[in-house]
This record gives sequence, C-alpha cells and structure tokens, in this order.
Amino acid sequence: MRFGIDIGGTKIEGVALDGGGRELARLRVSTPQDYQGVLRAVTTLVRELEAEAAGTGTVGVGTPGFLQPGGGGIRNSNLQCLNGRPLDRDLAAALGRPVRLGNDAKCFVLSEATDGAGMRPPDADPQIPDVVFGATLGTGVGGGIVVEGRVLLGANGAATEWSHTTLPFLRDGERSPYACPCGNPGCIESFTSGRGLAGAYRELAGQPLDAPEIGHRAAAGEADAVRAFEVYEDRLARALAGVINMIDPRAIVLGGGVSNNDRIFTKLPPLLERYTVAKNLRTKVVRAVHGDASGVRGAAFLW
Repeated sequence: MRFGIDIGGTKIEGVALDGGGRELARLRVSTPQDYQGVLRAVTTLVRELEAEAAGTGTVGVGTPGFLQPGGGGIRNSNLQCLNGRPLDRDLAAALGRPVRLGNDAKCFVLSEATDGAGMRPPDADPQIPDVVFGATLGTGVGGGIVVEGRVLLGANGAATEWSHTTLPFLRDGERSPYACPCGNPGCIESFTSGRGLAGAYRELAGQPLDAPEIGHRAAAGEADAVRAFEVYEDRLARALAGVINMIDPRAIVLGGGVSNNDRIFTKLPPLLERYTVAKNLRTKVVRAVHGDASGVRGAAFLW
C-alpha cells in the first residue's frame, strides 16, 4: 500500500493507493501555518488513512519548494514555515518509517507519467529513454521531469526549477507583467502563470482582469482577450521550446488552472517549431487527466 500526502498553502490532502494505483481512501484538512502544526497534521492524516484503508505502507509527501540534500532542508517554499526545515527527517521520526519528499509539481508529472496523460504507449521505442516533462500553470508555475518512470531530483534537489529561469527568446522591450518573488525580472513564471496571462490582458486592454474571466471572454470572442491569449501562448511556446531543445521529452503534460482553456492545446503545438531546433516534432502536448488529484497521487508514487 502507498500513502501520498500533498501539502498546499490552504489544504493538506492525503490518499491511500493499493498496489495497482486504485484509490482506497482520501482525506483533506486545512493547512496549519506553523511548522509543528504541519507535522502534527500530516502525521494524523497518515494514521487516519491507515485506519480507513485498513493497512500500512510507504509514505511520500509533495511539498511547495524542494528539499535540498545534505541537511539543507526545504527551500523556496511559499509555505514559509517549511523553509530550512528537515521535513523528511522529522516526519520519518514521527511516523516511525522513512518518508520520501518531492516538489509538488514533480509529483504532478510523476502521477501523469505513471498512469495518466503522459503514460508510456505500448509502441514506444524501448531503445530511447522515456522522458516526460510536466508543467503546472496556475497562480505560480512549476515543472518536473520523469525519466524511465522516476522523478529527476538533481544533485541539489532543484532539478526543473525551470520557471525561475529567464524566458527564452526574450524580445527587446518585453517586460514581466509583475515582479516574481524569485527576483529574476524576466522569469518564465512571470510570463506563463495565470498572473502572466492577466498581465498580457492588462497591457492590451488597459484594465485588470483575472485569468479565468479572460478565458471566458476569449471563448466568447472578445478581441482583447483573444489577443492576450495569443501573446500568452507565444510566450508559453518559447518556454516549452527551451525544454524541448534541452531534454527532448516524448510528452509535455500541462495542468493547473490556465490549462483548463481548451484553445491552448490547439494553438500551442504549431507555435513550438518556431523556436525548436527539431522540426516535425513528435513531442505531444497533452492535458493532465487526474487534475487536482495528480499531486497527491504522484506523492504516493515517489516509492
């Protein structure tokens, strides 16, 4: 049995999966804003899941930020109480077993690569290492890489902190719509998040509007909203073309609120070849099938 825990800014969700990935139990609690409260909440959630699923097993935890090996603790988490804390060791001590941690976006793509939209097709060439990239496009932007069914963590635990690098093919005069907390004035997240879409609309229409409403207006044919999406899609294409030029994945899985706009999956793929070295791309851009459940399922699959 596998237990997965997804720690978010407002909620902590837990799931119990059997050996075949079938869900046995799911629970959710509000996220405490202090570190000891988070430890207690996760520990209690695991115990309650064990009781409901009538068994014990491995525990994987998805977190905002990433765990730096060598005692560095959690870094870059928007849940501030986690930063600098050895969450894996403290949870292991509380639960009496090893605990594996992964960034929440990495857990998202692991779930989708295991039994979701990025699952390896039966006719895939076995001689080519299987690589899947995933991105969550929401208030922030996260990324993850799965190679041969395993999450790529990296020597520093920071693999695929992709969204805080500079947008490729940045144009003269092109500016981030808002200041990202990472401090990079041209980072991918600031252009491709929901706030980035809102910024594109604001530049064109001269008024503020949130990303969901822009999506509704674009679907209804409003010219400024359609144009904002065209600007956004070109920026997202540049960001993902950089991924293709670097790791050449078989599939790119998109999740998060912005990915709920159907037009992205028809408009984006033809744009990629403007910026990729390879042409006639085989890389597929697909929508996550597990939706909000991908993160917690992926945390369970860390084992």
